[in-house]
Amino acid sequence: MKLFSPIRVAIVGFGSVAEKMHAPLIDVCPDLELQAVVERKSNTCEKKYPQVQTYRSLESLLEQDAADLIVITTPNEFHFPMAKLALEAGKHVVVDKPVTIFSKEAQELSDLAEKKNLLCSVFQNRRFDGDFKTIQQILQQNLLGRIVCLESHFDRFRPKIGENWREKNVPGNGITYDLGTHLIDQFVLAFGTPDAVSADIRMQRDHVVADDYFDITLDYGFLKARATAGVMVNAPTPKFLLLGEKGSYQKFGLDVQEAAFKVGEKPEGESWGVEPKEKYGTLYLENETLPYPTANGDYRVFYQNIADQILKGEEPLVRLSEAICVLKIIEAAFQSAHEGRKILKEEGAW
Repeated sequence: MKLFSPIRVAIVGFGSVAEKMHAPLIDVCPDLELQAVVERKSNTCEKKYPQVQTYRSLESLLEQDAADLIVITTPNEFHFPMAKLALEAGKHVVVDKPVTIFSKEAQELSDLAEKKNLLCSVFQNRRFDGDFKTIQQILQQNLLGRIVCLESHFDRFRPKIGENWREKNVPGNGITYDLGTHLIDQFVLAFGTPDAVSADIRMQRDHVVADDYFDITLDYGFLKARATAGVMVNAPTPKFLLLGEKGSYQKFGLDVQEAAFKVGEKPEGESWGVEPKEKYGTLYLENETLPYPTANGDYRVFYQNIADQILKGEEPLVRLSEAICVLKIIEAAFQSAHEGRKILKEEGAW
């Protein structure tokens, strides 16, 4: 079935991430048109996007053939059955990270999409963070020479347990499936698959039922990549620390796009994703220390690439096979934390 621009899009689930990030990104993409949404009880999306038709279930949306691209932003436990249902109905699919809870489920989706000649992708927006793009730039330009270590932090101070489903006793909960997915995906994109994985995953706050801290190391032999995140950190920690034989790069603060989404800024214009100079990271070289400009972040690239794949057959910027690899590494991290040992690549089969 040949599709024409704009492609009809439906969002399944309209929580905070869908409302503040997915919907605005879809809305500004000229080749996509948001036409439907699945909300179980409310009509929140219609208030912002009057052209949208609200459905109470994915099944009813598919029965009405209301969209050609289905974007799934529900809690993790529903990703696999919903994505499978949409693919079986002949629809292209984008699933919020980590795509599914288990790597075998993601592989099943990949096989089904290939069989039906459909797109199935995962929303890995933090590949398009300005700070990570800067890391890639430093690596490509060999500014620090041989790299020995990359540390990535995503620390916050949230001592009180929230009401978000990620902190409930449900499948796919916790900080590792949330932030860990992003950080590991960045490592794999930068360095490829590791030789081994070791991890410490904990519940640090009282009365929690989901992991709220992780410290995961990907061992590449020639270097180590350490990802850590916690909710009991009330002091500045660097977002990135890159160490090489010629010097180091240190960057504080998060990509500016998320804060812009939270206050309702529309993702458009040349100033989108541009970080102010005072927030630049620092290069520490042998004989000088200097600010290093942060590359512009741009989450808009993701959905434009989705449209270009469907309409023009262009190559994907995010592949489901990469998400499967990340899930296998996360599974190995949980195994490592549970067994207290390093998990080798041969065991994890990533």
